[in-house]
Amino acid sequence: MHLIWGAEVDPALRPVLLVTLMGSLAGSSAWNFMGIWAVKELGATSTQLSYGYLLMAAVGGFVGYGAGHLSDHFGRRRVILFGQGILAVYVLLFLTVGGNIWFGLGLMVGAAGLGSFGGSAGQAMVADLVPPDRHEEAYASVRVAANLGVTMGPPIGSFFLLIGGWTLFFPCVSLLALSAWFLAFRYLPKRGAYAPEGPPERGSFKVIVHDRTFLVFMLASVFAWVVYVAYETVLPISLVESHGVPTWAWGFLLVVNPILVTFFQLRLTRRVTGIPAARRWVVAMLLMGLPFLFLGVSSLLPVILIVLVLFVIGEMLWVPVSQSAVAGLAPEDLRGAYMGAFGGTAAMGFALAPFMGLQVRGAAGDTAMWAAFAAVAVVGAVLGAIAIRGVGSRRRASSASAVLDT
Repeated sequence: MHLIWGAEVDPALRPVLLVTLMGSLAGSSAWNFMGIWAVKELGATSTQLSYGYLLMAAVGGFVGYGAGHLSDHFGRRRVILFGQGILAVYVLLFLTVGGNIWFGLGLMVGAAGLGSFGGSAGQAMVADLVPPDRHEEAYASVRVAANLGVTMGPPIGSFFLLIGGWTLFFPCVSLLALSAWFLAFRYLPKRGAYAPEGPPERGSFKVIVHDRTFLVFMLASVFAWVVYVAYETVLPISLVESHGVPTWAWGFLLVVNPILVTFFQLRLTRRVTGIPAARRWVVAMLLMGLPFLFLGVSSLLPVILIVLVLFVIGEMLWVPVSQSAVAGLAPEDLRGAYMGAFGGTAAMGFALAPFMGLQVRGAAGDTAMWAAFAAVAVVGAVLGAIAIRGVGSRRRASSASAVLDT
């Protein structure tokens, strides 16, 4: 544990880390193969699959907000258990698809919704369990656990396919999801020490749409997610088609990300704690977006590796700061709804990044595309810095109010 997390983690957080690891392992063992399944087994075209992914992003964002809202009223643990329990059974439906393309794509959309069901509730639970001054480190710890699952999941999914094909694949994924549910049932607490005293007595949607600071932060997060998703979806296309990187080599380059995150995420988070959050956000955005410009200058392997490493450093700065900012902006009684709404920015990023990037690439080439993503990163940096300064002001006002109340 010391090798991965760098130190002992908060005891209250350990059940969340365990459930996150197992849930991430179950999800990644399946998700990385679903596109292949749709194309190879169902005969889905690229166009059909692209629209399926677009709908998955929209459903995932909508369900994430709804689940977060429900967790404010019925408790984080109940919502997480419900989502994971249904998902464990739902996976078995893929065995009934046959050759029906639209039924199969529809099941993928439903799985995306169920997969995001516990996400916002889980993120809100982190803030329920640890004090505000430890939010960033806590979210960094959870990210390391999720990353470990993402790292181990694909080889496990490959093993399922190797020994039994798709007929064995889906039941085994269902068992992994059931294991995640059991761990959640056994270890997740019913309530955290920093959870609100009771359910909210006001509508979350009305509060969110009138929270200007949070809306600015959500807009900044959309820009951030567009840059992040460009790394996952557009970069491999650019490297293979325009920079001469063999298709098989991308898999080896991709491991740079999980290796660095696994061993350095928490160490980096602890090192930069004393730096203002707004400044870290700006540095993160610039490190994620600007290095792409190097690809317009050189296609040499060392240059590509520098781009990947700088991007991951920016990513490791960005994720804990963003999640901690949402926890700081959210009223205690609406924490789940805020986390769910924030999760919708990821869905927008997954929908917009490949569309924007590939459109610009087709019209003006790779260099123009990377310039566009660099510009998106700069705008996201400015908007995020403005919003995060508002987080600090809100926390100071909250602390002052708490002192007056006592």
